[in-house]
Amino acid sequence: MKTLIEKAATLVEALPYIQRFRNSVMVVKFGGSSMEDPELVRSTMRDVVLLEAIGMKPVVVHGGGKAISAELRRLEIPVKFVNGLRFTCERTIRVVDDVLHNQVNRELVKLGEEAGGRMCGISGKKVLKAVRTMSEDPLTGEKQDIGFVGEIVGVNATPVLDALNSGSIPVVTPLGTGDDGQTYNINADVAACRIAEALHARKLVFLSDVPGILADCNDEASVIPTIRTDQIDELIHAKVISGGMLPKINSCVKALNSGINKVHMIDGRVRHSLLLEIFTDRGVGTQIVRPDSVM
Repeated sequence: MKTLIEKAATLVEALPYIQRFRNSVMVVKFGGSSMEDPELVRSTMRDVVLLEAIGMKPVVVHGGGKAISAELRRLEIPVKFVNGLRFTCERTIRVVDDVLHNQVNRELVKLGEEAGGRMCGISGKKVLKAVRTMSEDPLTGEKQDIGFVGEIVGVNATPVLDALNSGSIPVVTPLGTGDDGQTYNINADVAACRIAEALHARKLVFLSDVPGILADCNDEASVIPTIRTDQIDELIHAKVISGGMLPKINSCVKALNSGINKVHMIDGRVRHSLLLEIFTDRGVGTQIVRPDSVM
């Protein structure tokens, strides 16, 4: 009986959040090591379906780096790095396109459907307008070619909105298209931010492989629960935010400034972390907010 009462208490705790976020768009960026455990992927897609079932409008933007790397190795396509970034040659972009659409996206859609969701796989090529970008040498500032890697210059939200309005859950690949029809590989974190901006999403959630933003990178218990955007420069200076986290944080700030209510960074390795962050009083990760947001 005690267990049943505890379950009921959990539902009661979730009630005000369910009421608050009903009909709200929430973009979930799913990628990295949180996609490496098949059972965890299945559980996460079930949680996404639950969000839709209780009245939210989730949109999934996914990566697929591990599957892409595996396919490149299988095809013996050599990997070249420029300033720490993978050079995306013509053969590589074809592999990226194929793997993201025909393996990763298809599998996520299938898992969502198995959980009872109405899913809609959407190619980012229909959503993200891109131009070829360059890498900058950190020492000389010289621009260097990194192949078919794109920078987003526009978002066509219509395919995503059409899916939402039909009661479906969109699952979007991080690819873009140039004016000439060329396909570009897009950073999935940035893609999620720009799509969230275009949809005027209420929340943007990153499922990553750390518990949140850590005050001490060597101590996973040092999660910072809330960060205001006016604290970010100080955290960068202190190297609390550094490396690959920088472009993600910069994109998050831009998204918040566009009107998104909150950005959450949570540990995708923890089962049901998405639900715990959204529907419990304490949450399980780091939320990033504007200084004027109500805490």
